[in-house]
Amino acid sequence: ARAAPPPPAPPADGGAALAAVLMLCSGLLAVLQGVAAVAGDDVYARTGAYAYRLGLAGWGWIHLTLGALLALAGAGVLRGVARARTAGVVLAGLGLVAQFLFLPYEPLWSVVVMGLDLFVIRALVVAPRQGG
Repeated sequence: ARAAPPPPAPPADGGAALAAVLMLCSGLLAVLQGVAAVAGDDVYARTGAYAYRLGLAGWGWIHLTLGALLALAGAGVLRGVARARTAGVVLAGLGLVAQFLFLPYEPLWSVVVMGLDLFVIRALVVAPRQGG
């Protein structure tokens, strides 16, 4: 009989733990941002001719999907899953690009979230990994 593998260890360093919590919060806020955009709420400014021909509902689905995946990756980082760190870096990078393209709708919010995404990427890349 084989012994069950040990459960994954939570992040040992504070940077990765903070990045994971920020991923959870940022993911939840992106989901709410996406819901507001998909619902056609009057929260967002209406832009005229924009170079990227994606409507507000399209951006809403992008933010909704990225936010849910980012929150799941953040939960994985908190549990110590090694692949979740890589997923977090990729998803934070995609979120960074999505927020940049979303600048005409919510400029201040997009810049703040882009800064958070940069911090998450740095914390996940620089933080030491468990197991060597």
